[in-house]
Amino acid sequence: MLTRNSIMTMHRLSFLGVFFLSCIAISCAQKKSSKTKLKEESQTKPNIIYILADDMGYGDVGVYGQTKIKTPNIDKLANEGIRFTDHYSGQTVCSPSRCSLMTGMHMGNASVTINGQLLDPNDVTIAELLKTAGYKTGLIGKWGLSQGVTDDNCPNQQGFDHYFGFDNQGFAHFYYPEYLWRNHTKVEYPENLNIRDEQGRYIKGKGTYSHDEFAKEALQFIKENKDEPFFLYLPFAIPHAELTIQEEAMEEYRALNWPETPKRIGGGGGKDYGYGSQYVNGYCAQDEPNTTYAAMITRMDKNIGRIVDLLNELGIDENTIIMFSSDNGPSNEGGQSIKFFDSSKGLRGKKRDLYEGGIRIPFVVNWKGTVKGGQVSNLPSAFWDFLPTACDLANIETPKNIDGISMLPTILGESNSQEKHKYLYWEWKHGKRPLYETVRVDNWKFFRVTPQNSTKPHYELYDLDKDVSETSNLAEKHPELVERFIPYLEEAKNKNI
Repeated sequence: MLTRNSIMTMHRLSFLGVFFLSCIAISCAQKKSSKTKLKEESQTKPNIIYILADDMGYGDVGVYGQTKIKTPNIDKLANEGIRFTDHYSGQTVCSPSRCSLMTGMHMGNASVTINGQLLDPNDVTIAELLKTAGYKTGLIGKWGLSQGVTDDNCPNQQGFDHYFGFDNQGFAHFYYPEYLWRNHTKVEYPENLNIRDEQGRYIKGKGTYSHDEFAKEALQFIKENKDEPFFLYLPFAIPHAELTIQEEAMEEYRALNWPETPKRIGGGGGKDYGYGSQYVNGYCAQDEPNTTYAAMITRMDKNIGRIVDLLNELGIDENTIIMFSSDNGPSNEGGQSIKFFDSSKGLRGKKRDLYEGGIRIPFVVNWKGTVKGGQVSNLPSAFWDFLPTACDLANIETPKNIDGISMLPTILGESNSQEKHKYLYWEWKHGKRPLYETVRVDNWKFFRVTPQNSTKPHYELYDLDKDVSETSNLAEKHPELVERFIPYLEEAKNKNI
């Protein structure tokens, strides 16, 4: 088993400059994933930037069919790189999805499967693995897997050299925080105190917007590490509720006179959620949630453009691979209309559903000069595939007992050599709703749905090639497939990691 102790041993040996580091055995056998190696003559390890949106729907990006919200920079990354049509989040909510991304585990084996759980400190993250290859590692934004900046599962203890963000999941949902953390140093924003009016709206022109702070920090991290390989994990909080942004960012959409349903203050928890003293009443009131939602996404897109421009300016654009995705499907908790934007793009469900609208997400990869532009892939893939892909990029061994498969062959245009999943697996239970266990096998999506306080499930089966909206349950018509897929639900869980 690849353990934290083995990682720390590797770090110490690297520090001492031991020549035979690559020959030292990690505490378990490891495998080489089926992969296409980068050209042997290229000795420079690529920089890896992974940008993650929060609660952004499959249809919220221009290249995925969005017609109202402008995302020209993400669209350009896709058009000059590769766009995945059948990529999935780790889970249908924030924390477990991020756990899957960092550890290469699906929901049958991940240490975090619902919001409120925290990362197992013994989990080995992709940041820790990349550090063994000499990468400088940075995380800026929403970690969502620990409850403090000194805990064993905080970013600095999970392989990240540099961290700038929130100290807990809940506080990340408020864009004018009282404080952020830069590693173990508290960065206070006194100008953000008491800047809501009596109705819960933010006072125009007041405060420092956290997203802009993250963008600024990301640019600085890139500048400081331009001469060595780096991994920058950039999980923005946009467009998660609450919905708010500076007044000037609203103007281009406000001029369109979209229909609006004002949202009152509330939602998102309360005083016991660690949101900070001024946010005990929940998410802000918002008179223009549709306009604000669009403006927030476009603001994020513009900052992604700034990152690309900086890479070009520094001359490291051809040695940097950029990935963009979202942690789950869209949510209307901030007051905007999912229907108005067609955020799920005709897919069934949204955040907190295992139907396609809750877990199928945009995924774009761009690597100037290496990844051929204009590619579109329908490879079924998921968050747990990122870790082995990054290991291949860094030319290091992939841990043996993970659930992911490297996507690098497909990214490099060599799909004929791409290893494929037997199935993709999720499980989800929320409140009093039934337990959903789900696999995707080729074009088939299979559900076992077990109501609360019941041992008698019912089954759902959809042919995604013909019914991507999951409206026609074919379970009774194909009992042979139901019988075939049920064992996968058990096989996926409790793997001997």
